Amino acid sequence: MNNAVVICGQIRIPEWVKDLDSFHRWTESPDYPESGWFSYFRGEIWVDTSMEEMNHNQIKGVFAIVVGSLVLTERLGRYFHDRMRLSNPNVDLSSEPDGMFVSRTTLKEGRVHLIEGSADSPVRVEGTPDMVLEVISEGSVKKDTDVLRELYWKAGIPEYWLVDPSEKMASFEILKLGPSGYVSVRRQRGWVKSVVFGKSFQLTQETDEDGHPGYRLAVR
Repeated sequence: MNNAVVICGQIRIPEWVKDLDSFHRWTESPDYPESGWFSYFRGEIWVDTSMEEMNHNQIKGVFAIVVGSLVLTERLGRYFHDRMRLSNPNVDLSSEPDGMFVSRTTLKEGRVHLIEGSADSPVRVEGTPDMVLEVISEGSVKKDTDVLRELYWKAGIPEYWLVDPSEKMASFEILKLGPSGYVSVRRQRGWVKSVVFGKSFQLTQETDEDGHPGYRLAVR
């Protein structure tokens, strides 16, 4: 019997998962858990078994609808949302962003490759997409604001979109690639400009009839 790391009494990470390649063999195998989030950063496996929060779910859904529709309507490339894996061997990274955009030019020039699984359909985006989105949750603060911010920058991803719903009013910033790290794009009257899309975006929040926050993403 193979030894394994057991988490919460049920999730088993095989002992043979030692590096990025073996991590991907596990994530693309029938033994991969049906629930939980698993990432690989510079030799370490990060595990999040928490339930998804409503605000986190609603925000990433809004971005998937609005940005995804923009990408489809203008035929810009591909917008991948929840649970699509991103890997970059150059920085020893494998994670599941809340969203990412790959332009037609990036695909054509081979800066990103779509890795197929056993069903002859891509299961992983490998390389450097044009944009990644992360929505901070209670258990992902360090991962999103520290670890991924550094790794996405080292991977050369032009824009890192970061949303924090923890405050009374959710914050949204676009971080652009700089020479020594990401730099926050200056906001103008609530709007923030994306060079990748050539458009400005504004995230607003309101309270619905049941007292829960609702979110809207405007584009101009």
